[in-house]
Amino acid sequence: MDVAEVTSPRGPAVSVIKAGMLTTVQDAGRWGYQARGVPVAGPMDPVSHRLANALVGNVRGAALLEVTLMGPELEFEDERVVAMTGAQFELWLDGRQAPSHTPFVVCAGSRLKFGARQLGARAYLAVSGGIAVPEMLGSRSTHLVSAMGGVGGRALIGGDRLPLGDPSTRGPALGPHDPIAPLQSPASGQPILLMADRQTSGGYPKIATVISADMAVAGQLAPHDTITFAVCTTAEAMKALIAQERVLMAVEDRHS
Repeated sequence: MDVAEVTSPRGPAVSVIKAGMLTTVQDAGRWGYQARGVPVAGPMDPVSHRLANALVGNVRGAALLEVTLMGPELEFEDERVVAMTGAQFELWLDGRQAPSHTPFVVCAGSRLKFGARQLGARAYLAVSGGIAVPEMLGSRSTHLVSAMGGVGGRALIGGDRLPLGDPSTRGPALGPHDPIAPLQSPASGQPILLMADRQTSGGYPKIATVISADMAVAGQLAPHDTITFAVCTTAEAMKALIAQERVLMAVEDRHS
């Protein structure tokens, strides 16, 4: 299917009026193909991705919009429930301020506009029914370097029309696939944190691994942010992940 078909869906859609700095379609990721050189992609902050989908009643791996640093302006063609999680942005619905981390209804013809970024780097905007661009190797996630998935393998641009799924159909649930990010140490001595768009192989020594429960923290780092690392045991890592999973599952249960 070519890009023209993707950006001109016949059914319900959301239109991109302004695309923002870097807005992409991301689901839970393209798993199972790393051995063949295909990157996983998916959300940089998997917790916020999953939470946004839970708030609108989607399956946890549904495709949504990952917004980086500067957000888009969108127009909806039919009534939908939406929710934004992750980074804190001002959010405006038809000129009135809309909430974050809370589901709300947008009507047909409504415009949703991202304003100033206040905290964090990436926001996740889920729409009931999910973004229904075609799958590639079982995923709708965008990987920019390989030009794979999403809308022609690229970030959104003004004029794109994104097909929406049926909000009454949840479909099969996808299990949690939070990537564990290794720290590679190149010759410069400045470590590289490998996130969702990491390559499938590398040559630098791996000096540490970020625990799954902290991936959301790493995914919200903006330029010039600083972090420190602390050593923990496997038991502590598992305890943190279990606590995080309980919170997410409680939200999913409330909105299912």
